Amino acid sequence: MAEFNPDDANENLRSLAQVSEQNPLKKYFRQPKVYITLPSKGRFYNPDAIDMPESQELPVFAMTARDELTMQTPDALLNGQATVDLIKSCMPNILDPWQMPSIDLDASLIAIRIATYGEQMDLTTKEPGTGEEKTFAVDLRQLLNKLVTVEYETTINIQDMTVTIRPLTYREFTESSLKTFEEQRIFNLVNDEEIDDEEKLARFNTSFAKLTDLTVSVLSKSIHQIQIGDTVVTDQGHIDEFIKNTDKEFFKEVTDHLEGQRAKFTLEPIKVTSTPEDIEKGAPENWEIPITFDQSNFFA
Repeated sequence: MAEFNPDDANENLRSLAQVSEQNPLKKYFRQPKVYITLPSKGRFYNPDAIDMPESQELPVFAMTARDELTMQTPDALLNGQATVDLIKSCMPNILDPWQMPSIDLDASLIAIRIATYGEQMDLTTKEPGTGEEKTFAVDLRQLLNKLVTVEYETTINIQDMTVTIRPLTYREFTESSLKTFEEQRIFNLVNDEEIDDEEKLARFNTSFAKLTDLTVSVLSKSIHQIQIGDTVVTDQGHIDEFIKNTDKEFFKEVTDHLEGQRAKFTLEPIKVTSTPEDIEKGAPENWEIPITFDQSNFFA
Protein backbone atom coordinates (compact mmCIF):
# COMPACT_ATOMS: atom_id res chain seq x y z
CA MET A 1 0.00 0.00 0.00
CA ALA A 2 1.30 3.46 -0.90
CA GLU A 3 2.40 5.57 2.05
CA PHE A 4 0.13 8.49 2.92
CA ASN A 5 1.58 11.81 1.81
CA PRO A 6 -0.09 14.91 3.33
CA ASP A 7 1.33 17.10 0.56
CA ASP A 8 -0.44 14.96 -2.05
CA ALA A 9 -3.66 15.12 -0.04
CA ASN A 10 -3.49 18.91 0.19
CA GLU A 11 -2.81 19.13 -3.54
CA ASN A 12 -5.87 16.96 -4.23
CA LEU A 13 -8.02 19.24 -2.07
CA ARG A 14 -6.73 22.30 -3.93
CA SER A 15 -7.50 20.61 -7.24
CA LEU A 16 -11.03 19.81 -6.10
CA ALA A 17 -11.53 23.42 -4.99
CA GLN A 18 -10.35 24.66 -8.40
CA VAL A 19 -12.70 22.26 -10.19
CA SER A 20 -15.57 23.50 -8.01
CA GLU A 21 -14.76 27.13 -8.84
CA GLN A 22 -14.64 26.35 -12.56
CA ASN A 23 -17.71 24.10 -12.64
CA PRO A 24 -20.50 25.74 -14.68
CA LEU A 25 -23.00 23.71 -12.65
CA LYS A 26 -21.91 25.28 -9.36
CA LYS A 27 -24.93 27.58 -9.23
CA TYR A 28 -27.10 24.46 -9.12
CA PHE A 29 -25.33 23.03 -6.06
CA ARG A 30 -27.32 22.66 -2.83
CA GLN A 31 -28.27 25.82 -1.01
CA PRO A 32 -29.23 26.09 2.69
CA LYS A 33 -32.89 25.28 3.24
CA VAL A 34 -33.06 26.01 6.98
CA TYR A 35 -31.13 28.08 9.52
CA ILE A 36 -31.11 26.98 13.16
CA THR A 37 -29.82 28.13 16.52
CA LEU A 38 -28.20 25.21 18.32
CA PRO A 39 -29.57 24.25 21.76
CA SER A 40 -26.04 24.68 23.15
CA LYS A 41 -25.83 28.20 21.62
CA GLY A 42 -22.31 27.18 20.58
CA ARG A 43 -21.14 26.51 24.15
CA PHE A 44 -19.09 23.41 24.98
CA TYR A 45 -17.41 23.28 21.54
CA ASN A 46 -13.67 23.46 21.09
CA PRO A 47 -12.74 26.38 18.79
CA ASP A 48 -11.65 23.97 16.04
CA ALA A 49 -14.95 22.06 16.12
CA ILE A 50 -17.35 24.76 14.91
CA ASP A 51 -17.41 27.82 12.66
CA MET A 52 -20.06 29.91 14.40
CA PRO A 53 -21.63 32.71 12.31
CA GLU A 54 -22.12 36.11 13.93
CA SER A 55 -25.88 35.56 13.71
CA GLN A 56 -25.51 32.35 15.79
CA GLU A 57 -27.68 30.65 13.14
CA LEU A 58 -26.18 27.69 11.27
CA PRO A 59 -27.17 26.90 7.67
CA VAL A 60 -28.66 23.46 7.07
CA PHE A 61 -28.54 21.75 3.66
CA ALA A 62 -30.74 18.92 2.38
CA MET A 63 -29.29 15.42 2.25
CA THR A 64 -27.61 14.20 -0.92
CA ALA A 65 -28.22 10.75 -2.41
CA ARG A 66 -24.87 9.70 -0.95
CA ASP A 67 -25.98 10.85 2.51
CA GLU A 68 -29.07 8.64 2.29
CA LEU A 69 -27.00 5.62 1.27
CA THR A 70 -24.58 6.23 4.14
CA MET A 71 -27.44 6.46 6.64
CA GLN A 72 -28.64 3.03 5.51
CA THR A 73 -25.32 1.31 6.28
CA PRO A 74 -25.82 -0.66 9.53
CA ASP A 75 -22.18 -0.71 10.67
CA ALA A 76 -21.75 3.03 10.11
CA LEU A 77 -24.95 3.70 12.03
CA LEU A 78 -23.89 1.49 14.91
CA ASN A 79 -20.57 3.23 15.53
CA GLY A 80 -21.88 6.75 14.88
CA GLN A 81 -19.84 7.39 11.73
CA ALA A 82 -22.94 7.69 9.52
CA THR A 83 -24.34 10.44 11.73
CA VAL A 84 -20.99 12.26 11.76
CA ASP A 85 -20.77 12.11 7.96
CA LEU A 86 -24.36 13.30 7.61
CA ILE A 87 -23.81 16.34 9.85
CA LYS A 88 -20.56 17.22 8.05
CA SER A 89 -22.43 17.16 4.74
CA CYS A 90 -25.61 18.98 5.76
CA MET A 91 -24.27 21.30 8.48
CA PRO A 92 -20.74 22.14 7.30
CA ASN A 93 -20.26 24.82 9.97
CA ILE A 94 -19.94 21.97 12.47
CA LEU A 95 -16.36 21.09 11.60
CA ASP A 96 -16.01 18.09 13.91
CA PRO A 97 -19.35 16.46 14.79
CA TRP A 98 -17.59 14.00 17.10
CA GLN A 99 -16.97 16.98 19.42
CA MET A 100 -20.58 18.18 19.16
CA PRO A 101 -22.36 18.38 22.55
CA SER A 102 -24.92 15.60 22.65
CA ILE A 103 -27.69 18.13 23.41
CA ASP A 104 -27.31 19.45 19.84
CA LEU A 105 -27.78 16.07 18.18
CA ASP A 106 -31.57 15.73 17.95
CA ALA A 107 -32.02 19.37 16.93
CA SER A 108 -29.47 18.92 14.14
CA LEU A 109 -31.11 15.73 12.86
CA ILE A 110 -34.56 17.35 12.94
CA ALA A 111 -33.26 20.38 11.02
CA ILE A 112 -31.65 18.12 8.40
CA ARG A 113 -34.87 16.20 7.97
CA ILE A 114 -36.88 19.42 7.60
CA ALA A 115 -34.38 20.68 5.01
CA THR A 116 -34.67 17.41 3.08
CA TYR A 117 -38.32 16.36 3.33
CA GLY A 118 -40.28 19.21 4.86
CA GLU A 119 -41.78 20.09 8.22
CA GLN A 120 -44.02 17.05 8.75
CA MET A 121 -42.96 13.53 9.67
CA ASP A 122 -45.30 10.55 9.76
CA LEU A 123 -44.88 8.00 12.55
CA THR A 124 -46.42 4.57 12.02
CA THR A 125 -46.84 2.29 15.00
CA LYS A 126 -48.99 -0.59 16.21
CA GLU A 127 -51.79 0.35 18.56
CA PRO A 128 -51.49 -1.46 21.92
CA GLY A 129 -54.29 -3.89 22.60
CA THR A 130 -55.38 -4.22 18.97
CA GLY A 131 -52.14 -4.51 17.00
CA GLU A 132 -53.57 -2.29 14.28
CA GLU A 133 -51.17 0.03 12.45
CA LYS A 134 -51.78 3.72 13.09
CA THR A 135 -50.04 6.68 11.46
CA PHE A 136 -49.65 10.05 13.15
CA ALA A 137 -48.27 13.30 11.73
CA VAL A 138 -45.60 15.11 13.74
CA ASP A 139 -44.86 18.82 13.28
CA LEU A 140 -41.07 18.89 13.38
CA ARG A 141 -41.01 22.67 13.83
CA GLN A 142 -42.62 22.29 17.25
CA LEU A 143 -40.07 19.67 18.29
CA LEU A 144 -37.20 21.84 17.11
CA ASN A 145 -38.55 24.91 18.87
CA LYS A 146 -38.78 23.01 22.15
CA LEU A 147 -35.16 21.89 21.92
CA VAL A 148 -33.66 25.28 21.08
CA THR A 149 -35.51 27.18 23.81
CA VAL A 150 -34.38 25.18 26.86
CA GLU A 151 -31.22 26.00 28.78
CA TYR A 152 -28.54 23.58 29.92
CA GLU A 153 -27.76 24.40 33.57
CA THR A 154 -24.08 23.84 34.24
CA THR A 155 -23.68 24.61 37.95
CA ILE A 156 -24.49 22.55 41.06
CA ASN A 157 -23.67 23.60 44.61
CA ILE A 158 -22.94 20.63 46.87
CA GLN A 159 -21.79 21.38 50.42
CA ASP A 160 -18.84 23.77 49.99
CA MET A 161 -18.18 22.72 46.38
CA THR A 162 -19.34 24.35 43.15
CA VAL A 163 -19.49 21.67 40.46
CA THR A 164 -19.55 22.72 36.81
CA ILE A 165 -20.89 20.10 34.41
CA ARG A 166 -21.10 19.78 30.66
CA PRO A 167 -23.00 17.55 28.22
CA LEU A 168 -21.14 14.59 26.78
CA THR A 169 -19.68 15.01 23.31
CA TYR A 170 -21.21 12.90 20.55
CA ARG A 171 -18.16 10.60 20.69
CA GLU A 172 -18.57 10.12 24.45
CA PHE A 173 -22.32 9.68 23.99
CA THR A 174 -21.74 6.95 21.39
CA GLU A 175 -19.25 5.19 23.63
CA SER A 176 -21.65 5.40 26.58
CA SER A 177 -24.25 3.48 24.56
CA LEU A 178 -22.27 0.44 25.73
CA LYS A 179 -24.02 1.02 29.05
CA THR A 180 -27.35 0.16 27.45
CA PHE A 181 -25.79 -2.96 25.94
CA GLU A 182 -24.50 -4.11 29.33
CA GLU A 183 -27.87 -3.44 30.94
CA GLN A 184 -29.56 -5.60 28.30
CA ARG A 185 -26.93 -8.31 28.79
CA ILE A 186 -27.63 -8.41 32.54
CA PHE A 187 -31.38 -8.62 31.88
CA ASN A 188 -30.90 -11.48 29.42
CA LEU A 189 -28.64 -13.37 31.82
CA VAL A 190 -31.09 -13.20 34.69
CA ASN A 191 -33.86 -14.55 32.47
CA ASP A 192 -31.84 -17.25 30.68
CA GLU A 193 -33.00 -20.58 32.12
CA GLU A 194 -30.48 -22.60 30.07
CA ILE A 195 -27.49 -21.27 32.07
CA ASP A 196 -26.81 -22.87 35.45
CA ASP A 197 -26.86 -20.62 38.49
CA GLU A 198 -23.09 -20.66 39.11
CA GLU A 199 -22.20 -19.59 35.56
CA LYS A 200 -25.07 -17.11 35.54
CA LEU A 201 -23.71 -15.48 38.71
CA ALA A 202 -20.18 -15.27 37.29
CA ARG A 203 -21.39 -13.67 34.06
CA PHE A 204 -23.71 -11.36 35.97
CA ASN A 205 -20.85 -10.14 38.17
CA THR A 206 -18.67 -9.46 35.11
CA SER A 207 -21.38 -7.49 33.32
CA PHE A 208 -22.36 -5.63 36.48
CA ALA A 209 -18.74 -4.57 37.06
CA LYS A 210 -18.54 -3.24 33.49
CA LEU A 211 -21.82 -1.38 33.95
CA THR A 212 -20.61 0.16 37.22
CA ASP A 213 -17.35 1.33 35.62
CA LEU A 214 -19.27 2.82 32.69
CA THR A 215 -21.66 4.66 34.99
CA VAL A 216 -18.80 6.16 37.00
CA SER A 217 -16.90 7.06 33.82
CA VAL A 218 -19.89 8.84 32.25
CA LEU A 219 -20.46 10.91 35.39
CA SER A 220 -16.77 11.78 35.71
CA LYS A 221 -16.53 12.91 32.07
CA SER A 222 -19.58 15.13 32.59
CA ILE A 223 -17.78 17.20 35.25
CA HIS A 224 -15.85 20.11 33.76
CA GLN A 225 -14.46 21.43 37.05
CA ILE A 226 -14.94 21.46 40.82
CA GLN A 227 -14.29 24.64 42.79
CA ILE A 228 -13.68 24.76 46.54
CA GLY A 229 -13.03 28.32 47.71
CA ASP A 230 -10.20 29.66 45.57
CA THR A 231 -9.12 26.21 44.41
CA VAL A 232 -10.37 25.10 40.99
CA VAL A 233 -9.81 21.48 39.96
CA THR A 234 -9.94 20.77 36.21
CA ASP A 235 -7.48 17.87 35.94
CA GLN A 236 -9.50 14.90 34.68
CA GLY A 237 -7.34 12.42 36.57
CA HIS A 238 -8.01 14.22 39.86
CA ILE A 239 -11.74 14.36 39.11
CA ASP A 240 -11.79 10.64 38.21
CA GLU A 241 -10.04 9.76 41.47
CA PHE A 242 -12.45 11.92 43.46
CA ILE A 243 -15.55 10.37 41.86
CA LYS A 244 -14.28 6.88 42.68
CA ASN A 245 -13.79 7.86 46.33
CA THR A 246 -16.68 10.23 47.02
CA ASP A 247 -19.74 9.41 49.10
CA LYS A 248 -23.01 8.30 47.54
CA GLU A 249 -24.78 11.59 48.39
CA PHE A 250 -22.44 13.59 46.12
CA PHE A 251 -22.73 10.95 43.40
CA LYS A 252 -26.53 10.98 43.61
CA GLU A 253 -26.83 14.78 43.50
CA VAL A 254 -24.68 15.05 40.39
CA THR A 255 -26.42 12.08 38.75
CA ASP A 256 -29.87 13.54 39.46
CA HIS A 257 -28.83 16.92 38.04
CA LEU A 258 -27.41 15.31 34.89
CA GLU A 259 -30.56 13.26 34.45
CA GLY A 260 -32.68 16.39 34.84
CA GLN A 261 -30.68 18.17 32.14
CA ARG A 262 -30.86 15.14 29.85
CA ALA A 263 -34.64 15.00 30.27
CA LYS A 264 -34.96 18.66 29.20
CA PHE A 265 -33.41 17.78 25.84
CA THR A 266 -35.35 14.55 25.35
CA LEU A 267 -38.19 14.58 22.84
CA GLU A 268 -41.52 14.10 24.57
CA PRO A 269 -43.69 11.23 23.28
CA ILE A 270 -46.88 11.83 21.32
CA LYS A 271 -49.91 11.46 23.58
CA VAL A 272 -52.75 9.55 21.90
CA THR A 273 -56.39 9.29 22.95
CA SER A 274 -58.07 6.24 21.43
CA THR A 275 -61.42 6.45 19.68
CA PRO A 276 -64.42 4.73 21.30
CA GLU A 277 -64.29 2.14 18.50
CA ASP A 278 -60.63 1.32 19.22
CA ILE A 279 -61.27 1.19 22.98
CA GLU A 280 -64.02 -1.34 22.34
CA LYS A 281 -61.51 -3.43 20.35
CA GLY A 282 -59.14 -3.47 23.32
CA ALA A 283 -57.02 -0.33 22.95
CA PRO A 284 -56.22 1.68 26.10
CA GLU A 285 -57.99 5.00 26.49
CA ASN A 286 -54.68 6.90 26.48
CA TRP A 287 -51.24 5.81 25.28
CA GLU A 288 -47.94 7.28 24.10
CA ILE A 289 -45.65 6.97 21.09
CA PRO A 290 -41.95 7.63 21.71
CA ILE A 291 -40.27 9.87 19.13
CA THR A 292 -36.91 8.58 17.96
CA PHE A 293 -34.88 9.13 14.82
CA ASP A 294 -33.83 5.91 13.12
CA GLN A 295 -33.88 4.34 9.67
CA SER A 296 -37.58 3.51 9.90
CA ASN A 297 -38.74 7.12 10.12
CA PHE A 298 -35.82 9.39 9.19
CA PHE A 299 -36.41 8.95 5.47
CA ALA A 300 -39.65 10.16 3.89
